[in-house]
Amino acid sequence: MIFIVTKNRVRRKYADDWVSLVEEFTTATRAEPGNMFFDWYRSVDDPNVYVLVEGFRDGAAGEAHVNSDHFKAATVRLSELLAAVPEIVNVEVDEGWSRVTEGPVDASGS
Repeated sequence: MIFIVTKNRVRRKYADDWVSLVEEFTTATRAEPGNMFFDWYRSVDDPNVYVLVEGFRDGAAGEAHVNSDHFKAATVRLSELLAAVPEIVNVEVDEGWSRVTEGPVDASGS
């Protein structure tokens, strides 16, 4: 799996509307056959920062993503919306999600 996290510093005037501004890109990416997840999270410390957590089945899926028309269009649009070049963590992991072993959750109640 390709696991990617990007920290995106958004121009202040776009921060409150961010999710709707990137909705088309988000929807198109989630529809890619190799996409596993593509989720935006707003920072609790800085309302102008959004973190994107994304996963792709393998390197070929990641390559298809960056070569897609919607990715290319998004890079142009994001250059207008962002206040800085995003920071990224991009790693390939052998397996996908696994269970946390520290501090088990009592799943018997709701």
